Amino acid sequence: MERNFTIVAAALVAAMTALAIMRGRSHLLIWVPRYLLGAPARRARRQRARAAATRHLIFCLADHFEPGWGQPGLAVERQRVDAWLEHYPALASQFCDASGRHPQHTFFYPCEEYRPEHLDKLARMVADGWGEVEIHLHHDRDTAVGLAQTLEDFKRKLRSHGLLGSACCPLPGESSEAIRFGFIHGNWALDNSRPDGRWCGVNDELGVLRRLGCYADFTLPSAPSPTQTRKTNSIYWATDDPQRPKSHDIGRDAVVGEAPVGDLLIIQGPLALDWRARKWGLLPAVENGEVTAARLPSPRRVRLWAGLGIGIVGRPEWTFVKVYTHGCEERNTEVLFGEPALLMHQTLQREYNDGRRWRLHYVTAREMYNIIIAACAGHSGDPDEYRDFAVLPPPVARRRANAYGSAVSLTREIH
Repeated sequence: MERNFTIVAAALVAAMTALAIMRGRSHLLIWVPRYLLGAPARRARRQRARAAATRHLIFCLADHFEPGWGQPGLAVERQRVDAWLEHYPALASQFCDASGRHPQHTFFYPCEEYRPEHLDKLARMVADGWGEVEIHLHHDRDTAVGLAQTLEDFKRKLRSHGLLGSACCPLPGESSEAIRFGFIHGNWALDNSRPDGRWCGVNDELGVLRRLGCYADFTLPSAPSPTQTRKTNSIYWATDDPQRPKSHDIGRDAVVGEAPVGDLLIIQGPLALDWRARKWGLLPAVENGEVTAARLPSPRRVRLWAGLGIGIVGRPEWTFVKVYTHGCEERNTEVLFGEPALLMHQTLQREYNDGRRWRLHYVTAREMYNIIIAACAGHSGDPDEYRDFAVLPPPVARRRANAYGSAVSLTREIH
């Protein structure tokens, strides 16, 4: 059976190669061959997951949140940020996961677009429990020194707004508030991964990110960009080669019971060939986890995301789904606040939150990382127990939690 599948997969690789070359889409060749040949492993992973009494879907929406997209001027930037304060709570309050938590939105905010008033507003959203803020960066022809200066400066700015998490157990020499952050690279060019060398310039970017407190990268997948890695649908550790670009092209899978290795954890979203959305009745569409006006979420897409079984080796019952959007583009906000987003969450609730076969967990990027690290440390059971396992919430969220805890204590004393 496996031999026959390998032969079929090899034939498909050859056919896709020819079609990609003919259509000028050779970037598909970066990942499609390994993706096709990896189908038996994905099928075996799904079979192991089905053996569990209850499976857990851990869902994260990562937003390349750029108020200054298209350089529209300050008035439009304000409108874009204000739209999230006004409309997102109304949407998210309609849905809850297995622990009663509303959908969480992670705003990856660009270093180069810093405006205090925008971050003050996002900090209010974090304080009110709608998500968290992490770091996004567009840069070009940079150096390791320049990158480090940019990130250090932006970390301080975000912390002045009460944002970014901190390490539960700081490293030797670090303060008790050692800042940790998640990262998405602008233009997909993590670790100088574009063939033309544009939109980065730093071959040792993974090492710089690690030294400055980055807990994980959430850039991928980047297909159809040539920055896409050969490794797909994985959570893995990448080791930096400071002399070469794209060190994260391959890496070691995160495994239950194994300590972290390498320089940086790479948390990939779904990447697949969608055979039910064919072009010209022949070529499959590429599913890359994009949630925008160009790629509307649908029940079929939600099932495809979950069906890839992205997770930790040895913990097949925990499935991680990380999708992405560009939430400041007006055409996308209509999707994210409207019927398409409602349909996406309705599907998650109906098919992945029945409390018996599936339990749904809405998480921020930081919480997704924490649950992954807990799995690597050998923990199992309810992922909700590990939302703050390794990186604590940002100060504004902790203040809200402390205030809630004080109110609960006072109520208990009264009664």
